Amino acid sequence: MIKNLNDKVKYIGVDDLNLDLFESQYIVPEGMAYNSYLILDDKVAIMDTADARKADDWKANLMEGLAGRKPDYLVVHHMEPDHSALIAWVLAEFPNLTLVASAKAIQMLGQFFENLNVDGRTLAVKEGSELELGEHKLCFIGAPMVHWPEVMLSFDEADGALYSADALGKFGALSKCGFYGRDDDDWACEARRYYFNIVGKYGAPVRTLLGKVAGLPVKTIRPLHGPILEDNLSEYISLYTTWSNYSVETQGIFIACASIHGGTLAAAEKLAEILRAKGAQRVVVSDLCRSDFAENVEDAFRHSTLVVAASSYDAGVFTPMYEFLHRLQIKGYCNRKVGIIENGSWAPSAGRVMKEMLSTMPNIEIVEPLVTIRSRMKSTDIPALESLANSLL
Repeated sequence: MIKNLNDKVKYIGVDDLNLDLFESQYIVPEGMAYNSYLILDDKVAIMDTADARKADDWKANLMEGLAGRKPDYLVVHHMEPDHSALIAWVLAEFPNLTLVASAKAIQMLGQFFENLNVDGRTLAVKEGSELELGEHKLCFIGAPMVHWPEVMLSFDEADGALYSADALGKFGALSKCGFYGRDDDDWACEARRYYFNIVGKYGAPVRTLLGKVAGLPVKTIRPLHGPILEDNLSEYISLYTTWSNYSVETQGIFIACASIHGGTLAAAEKLAEILRAKGAQRVVVSDLCRSDFAENVEDAFRHSTLVVAASSYDAGVFTPMYEFLHRLQIKGYCNRKVGIIENGSWAPSAGRVMKEMLSTMPNIEIVEPLVTIRSRMKSTDIPALESLANSLL
């Protein structure tokens, strides 16, 4: 896909509609976009490449976009392979081209490309560095650990464009979700799932970056994944501010359940029924065994309150719940109220393990009572579920 963004800037990115798992772990039913841009000024700059899966399509877009011109620079904002796989090809194809990147990114080149000789062909940039192209001038912004240590963003005041690397991106091919954010029916849904699962651990660096960007006259955001954002930029930035502060986006209760034979799930659904009867405005129940784990992580971060309900298993906790809580641990889950339901037929252990895992997460309030179900929920369990519901509301 080639699209003129203005008289000197083209979009030359590619869609991947056949990718089964992004980063070999995230389902992408709407595919994935590998965004790349071309600035054709007095000097010509290629803005990142693409994933090797779409090499032929990207090369064709690049050559069509160049229309016979020779690029002067390849700007590398991020070294992750879905954006940088074609660096060696570009350097070989255009022997007079200079690679522009952070010093850390240049250092990392040898990790991805064996025997790549870049002597005399790199320009290391840092915070405040500028690259003159003519009317367009790139001003570089350091963004270490958003979400890799070498990441740089760049801002072009000529058209108010922020090239945001992986920040403010989302899952989904542009042919599916729309080329611009305004064409996207629900940008936040897949942007949220993308953020918390890929960038979410690094809230502090994201907040630092947002502080740097706040003073810039940004008119459009051009990420490496997802639609180009032009309208209502304050709404996108506001969501990123909420997410990076680990603040509550939606008042509500997310009940995550890992049930072996259905008994624990029945208790979770009964709790949801009780909560709704008591006036809870939003209650979401998810079966961890049969749903997308990345969406479950997203929902945990999105809502103000979490309930974890799980069967005991091998003197511990049923593995889907262990995996869910482990993912919350490594993604920096914090600042939430949490309730616990356990099930055990002879030696309940799930509650103990879930409580231990939750206790490692900052500012988690575990409310009482911890409800224990024995094999199947009975009428005698309802008062404990009622009491838990009162503590959650």
